[in-house]
Amino acid sequence: MTVQHLAEARAFRLHGFTFRPLATPSLGAAELALWHVDAPPGAESPPHSMDREEVFVVQRGRLGATVAGVDVELEPGDALTVPAGATLVLRNTSDGPAEALACTSAGMQATVHGKVMAPPWAA
Repeated sequence: MTVQHLAEARAFRLHGFTFRPLATPSLGAAELALWHVDAPPGAESPPHSMDREEVFVVQRGRLGATVAGVDVELEPGDALTVPAGATLVLRNTSDGPAEALACTSAGMQATVHGKVMAPPWAA
């Protein structure tokens, strides 16, 4: 059993977002990677894709997403499942901060601007 407190989680910042790992292989999870996402007003990711399915659950604020060219709006409690390989843009569409939980398979890799990377918050 592993417990990771959000207040003590390491923070990774990229494209205006802050990612805090809660359950990852380096934190004792064998199969999943789960992290908390903070999105200040105006934060927007570049188009990217993951090699594994990814699920977002909005906790606070509003998030917009474009998945494979389809736009959706998400409010607290809403879940978005992004298929593996689909192009995703995630953005805060509210005037205040937004928060979400993101979950995927351990070992996933992202492709951003044509470059493959293993996000450090998912390791």
